[in-house]
Amino acid sequence: MKYPTLTPLATTREMLDVFKGYHHNLRIGEGEFYEMENLSSDHYPILSPRGQRGVAATPGIAQGMIAKTELCYIDGSDFVMGDTRVPMGLTADEKPKTLVSMGAYVIIMPDKKYVNTSDLSDFGRIEASFETSAEVTFTLCSREGSEYGDAPMQAHAPSEPEDLDLWIDSSQKPYRLRRYYLSTNNWIALDEAFVKISSLGIGTLFQVGDGVRVSGVSDKKLVDLNATSAVWARDVNYIVVSGAAVTAVTQSEPVTVERNMPDMDFVIESENRLFGCRYGDGVNAIYACRTGDFRNWGSESGALTDTYFETVGTDGAFTGAITHLGYPLFFKENCVHKIYGSAPANFRIQTTALRGVQEGCHRSLATVGETLYYKSRTSVCAYDGSLPFEISSALGEEAYGNAVGGSLGNKYYVSMSDASGDYHLFVYDTQRKMWHREDGTRASDFCAFGGELYYVDYATHRIMTVRGTGVREEEPIRWSAVTGVIGTDSPDKKYISRMDVRLKLDVGARVAFFAEYDSSGEFEYLFAMTGKSLQSFSIPIRPKRCDHLRLRIVGKGEAKIFSICKTVEKGSDL
Repeated sequence: MKYPTLTPLATTREMLDVFKGYHHNLRIGEGEFYEMENLSSDHYPILSPRGQRGVAATPGIAQGMIAKTELCYIDGSDFVMGDTRVPMGLTADEKPKTLVSMGAYVIIMPDKKYVNTSDLSDFGRIEASFETSAEVTFTLCSREGSEYGDAPMQAHAPSEPEDLDLWIDSSQKPYRLRRYYLSTNNWIALDEAFVKISSLGIGTLFQVGDGVRVSGVSDKKLVDLNATSAVWARDVNYIVVSGAAVTAVTQSEPVTVERNMPDMDFVIESENRLFGCRYGDGVNAIYACRTGDFRNWGSESGALTDTYFETVGTDGAFTGAITHLGYPLFFKENCVHKIYGSAPANFRIQTTALRGVQEGCHRSLATVGETLYYKSRTSVCAYDGSLPFEISSALGEEAYGNAVGGSLGNKYYVSMSDASGDYHLFVYDTQRKMWHREDGTRASDFCAFGGELYYVDYATHRIMTVRGTGVREEEPIRWSAVTGVIGTDSPDKKYISRMDVRLKLDVGARVAFFAEYDSSGEFEYLFAMTGKSLQSFSIPIRPKRCDHLRLRIVGKGEAKIFSICKTVEKGSDL
């Protein structure tokens, strides 16, 4: 009797031992995951959860951080540096503040206050205002403050002058101050006239070089003093400003002297200056303070250290600012303004049309190495100084906003909300070009310091650490991953008869495997185990026969998955 010869089904084994991260699209590569919670690329190519986070500080209202010789942060109305608290009377609301470093100083915006981190007793307001309560005298003087005395004001030159006599020439306006030189027998016009404004305490709040605005001068011959001028000399009871050539005048009405800082949307530091920008109230401009002097924004003495102001022609609000590769950058949603030059005389603004920073995402700006990363309206972008390019295609079609970013090592961290208002903390490994999703953390600020990345947890106001510095309060981390669709990569009828997973579990850690068959929408339990010793295991999983499936891995505690081996059998055409 003859029996038919049966041909065994073709069987192959496919090994997956490189796990590549998060990819939230319909078609994803092998080793990528459509959904993810609390996984990390720290042990790439092994699949493993992130490390435990730590609690660095528990302020009442954390509103901003900055790295100096110690981590500094705002707690309500106070500035905190390490264990030292400085009561500065800051506005204590939940709006994040901008902290800008300039030398040893920290500038706190929008409060317009400063603190010296080398001497914490040196703090105060950037702006200053003084209104006189005593009689005010205006006298003609030298730049250094030496009074000239009475100089005749007339339309014709005085007769029989002596060497170095002064004369106020009123034959034309503005009046000119002239000095007689016997050696040339001629009256020479002085380039500039200076006025000493004297009153009790008027110079208390100001320093030489300050740009101040004077108001309240009532004498008709002196009304031009109601303007902004540099302080050329000062003492407690007087200041010297640029002014008109006039004889001495006294008034009893109060005079106000103010040193102001413009209202600005964003402030950064570059080349020992503060730069800022403002859009609104008829202003569309970029500012810079005097070199090395964050208090002065209106000093125009003709020096290289002068302040700077320039309007820009692009429409729309500024959406972010940062110093990158030594150049101040001011973003709008559709362009960037880049400032070249070393002094106001040669500052030049170059405007480039590109994908700028999305409105509300100014805190997403962060530098990894020499590359700048930020959230634009359509994507997360990397900018190398020429043009940005998209790096977020793996995040899928979801529209994100309210992004806040930070960097540590070769990783870019960004916390942002989706269209439904839920927050996600994503991590981009710039070296391996991979994304991982950690959890739903909403961070209001990031700050890298001492090999650690700190962030303010919006929900609790606590200052947390991503690498676990400080007090560790987290329980063993719960993590999960969902693969893409397995089984659609071939036109032949195939099915997975067996899966072998090689993994390592810490003692007490747990892992479980689930499968979704043929897009059913439900995950069915396959296998689970708990670590009982520090060794690796190879576990077999036998899924149901199906056209395609998705695998879900859920764990708690430290685990490392080294590989997943699929045994694939070829089926019939039916």
